[in-house]
Amino acid sequence: MRLRQGAAAAFGALVLLAAQSGSASAAEGDFSYTYAGLDGMPRTVTLHEPPSPGCVTLPEVADTRASEPAFAPQNETDEWAMVFTGTDCTGDSWTLGPHGRPTSERLKLRSVYLTGRH
Repeated sequence: MRLRQGAAAAFGALVLLAAQSGSASAAEGDFSYTYAGLDGMPRTVTLHEPPSPGCVTLPEVADTRASEPAFAPQNETDEWAMVFTGTDCTGDSWTLGPHGRPTSERLKLRSVYLTGRH
C-alpha cells in the first residue's frame, strides 16, 4: 500500500510540474462518474472534453458535510486521469489510464485531475 501511495505522490508531483509548463486546453473524450442524488438514486454525469491539464472538483459532491463521494469513475479521454477522495485534488488518489474500462463502485472520488499528456 505504501508503494502505491508513494508512486501516486510522485506521479502527482510530476503532473503538477507538467501542468505549470503547458497551457490549458481540453482532453478529447469523456470522463464520467456516478453519485447518489438527493432522492438516493444513482445519477451519472459525463464531462465532455474536460479541461486539461487541470483539477475539476465534482460539483455534485463538493460539500463533504452534505454528500457522499461520487463513485465508479470511467476515463474515456485520451489522457491519464488521477481521481482524488477529496476536493481540489487532495486526499488519496488513484490513476486511471486513457480509454479505460469502467471501474468498481468501490472507487470513490470528489475531484479529478487530467494530466494534459497523451
